This record gives sequence, C-alpha cells and structure tokens, in this order.
Amino acid sequence: MLPAHVALILVDLQYDFLPTGMLPVPEGDRVIPVANTLIPAYRTVVATQDWHPANHGSFAANHPWRKPGQVIELNGLSQILWPIHCVQGTWGAELVDELDQQTITRIFQKGTDPEIDSYSGFYDNGHRKSTGMAEWLKERGITEVHVLGLATDYCVKFTVLDGLQEGFAVTLIRDATRGVDLTEGDVDRAVVDMQGAGAQVQTSSELLATAGLEA
Repeated sequence: MLPAHVALILVDLQYDFLPTGMLPVPEGDRVIPVANTLIPAYRTVVATQDWHPANHGSFAANHPWRKPGQVIELNGLSQILWPIHCVQGTWGAELVDELDQQTITRIFQKGTDPEIDSYSGFYDNGHRKSTGMAEWLKERGITEVHVLGLATDYCVKFTVLDGLQEGFAVTLIRDATRGVDLTEGDVDRAVVDMQGAGAQVQTSSELLATAGLEA
C-alpha cells in the first residue's frame, strides 16, 4: 500500500473513449486491466468523467458545415471540434463496467458548460471554473497524485499540468495511458511537456513494487 498522502486519479475511463466508442482512443481498453491492478495500492482513488450537455460547443455536429478535427474559436479560446461524445446520461458517458469502481471515493465531472471545454480534471480549458478536485484532495491531506487514463495528449496531459500548478507532486503512469495522436507524435510530445513541467513518469510495475505489490 502506498502512503496515505498519495492519491490515484483515473481520467475519463468511459465507454465513448474505448475503441468501440464515439471518440475512440486506440487501445484505450488496455488501460482498464492496468488500472484495476493499481487501484488496491491506493487509499484514495478519484475519477474524472467527461459529462457534456448535448449542445456542447466542442461538438462538430453543433456547428453547421464543420467536421471533427477542425479548429474554431469558442468563447474566446481555440477549440478542436470533436465527434459527439460523453453526453450526460448516456451509456457512452458511463465509467466502464470492467473498471473496479468499489474503492473510487469521488467522481469529478467536467465539460458540463456548453460554452467551454474541459480537458483537465481540475479546471475548464480557460481556468475560469474549478471542478473542486484540488480542494477536495488537499482537505484530505493529499500532496501527491498519480495519473492514468484517457487520453494521454489531452485530458491526461492537462490534468497532470494543472495538478502540478496546484502544488501536487505528480506522476504519470505511462503504461496506463493511451492517446489520440491527432497529429503523429502528439502523445510523445505530451509526455515531454509533462516531464518538462515537473511530472515524474513511471510504469505500473515500478509503482506496484514501491507499494509492495506484484504486477
């Protein structure tokens, strides 16, 4: 078991991000068994959940003549347009059943404002509104977070970067993430960006060894 001041953040392990989902992350399903192996090593486990209204401005379908992958300005910010995904109350927005959810203490929903997207589990993309996750973790004495999930080059990356800005020591669990790679090399660049900002990068096996558990 890892120390009590360390928490695990599960980023967007939802059906729509699996290979069969509306916004498929290649090999995204392979993250689930790794997550399940890691979860018992942590006393505090939280999850983020993309939770969009159907009229969300990041959906290409909500902009006439636009298609996924194009970039527009949305509420003063540059916005990549995505396929419709993780709509509130739909099956695609649910956390994956195969994920061990018994010890998830809290789920933080993001992307609920139709006027602004939210990649990070801590803030929207403009840092205009907090999800409350940083405050919740700090109230429980958490000073270090380990991050896994989907996708490496978007929601994982910005959760890691915001975690660092909030003063947490942050570790990216590299083999427990998968990326979109809209442009080839995006995933590798994202990892470099996270490391450059101060994040540590470890594998699940390394963390389990630290916790005295076997992979």
